[in-house]
Amino acid sequence: MSVVTSKTFFPAFIKTLGTLFLYIFVGLLLDSVFISENYQDSQWLANLVMVIIFSITLFKVNRRIREQMIYAVLIATVGEYAFSLGMGMYTYRLENIPHYIPMGHALVYAGVLYFTKTTYSKNNKVLLEKVFTILIILYAVVFLIFKNDVFGFVLTVATLLVLRKKPRERMFYLAMFIAVGYLEIIGTNYQCWWWPTTAWDVIPFLPSANPPSGISFFYFGLDLGCLYFYKKRHKIAWARMKSIRRLKN
Repeated sequence: MSVVTSKTFFPAFIKTLGTLFLYIFVGLLLDSVFISENYQDSQWLANLVMVIIFSITLFKVNRRIREQMIYAVLIATVGEYAFSLGMGMYTYRLENIPHYIPMGHALVYAGVLYFTKTTYSKNNKVLLEKVFTILIILYAVVFLIFKNDVFGFVLTVATLLVLRKKPRERMFYLAMFIAVGYLEIIGTNYQCWWWPTTAWDVIPFLPSANPPSGISFFYFGLDLGCLYFYKKRHKIAWARMKSIRRLKN
């Protein structure tokens, strides 16, 4: 059974988000403070493992997602240098941009996209959206109460407000929020990177947790960028798809 045709939750989850979560858990451990202090610095190994996993994934996905993953790497590279080194929004352990990070963004993008395309997700779209929304609200509220995460809470509210008028994209971004939340919790607990105590370390009225709960808000830019470049390269095919969609509606 292929990933897309998975009709029940566990196969659909394990073959997409579950596999992604395992990669995140193991891959970030290689770049953790624990490994560097008790063995040796192995960010190079994390980079190597990511290149292998990314290459295998790139080979296995279909042509459209392969192209979008490449766009995701390019956009993420620019974004990382701008947000981390340029604006100081967050800082990596060695105060650099690890090579595995942009490829990691592309893997998250692909993993979430494939989950939303499974038969299970399509058949249970409304249920999953409700469950994800409840989990996201609980997550943001807990961080607000116990970690004074005003910055993350504001971003979470902004995300949910934007998605109210985006029914077609809602499932993708809610699933992305969950995936990014997991990624951030693992990465900050491993001390691969950390976030300052206020937004951008310069806005005192927006105290932030490490990590802020709603940071997935900025993944809108990644997805919109990937779609923008894909549409520009495939104008005729994209127009045909929109026409078919209009006829169905």
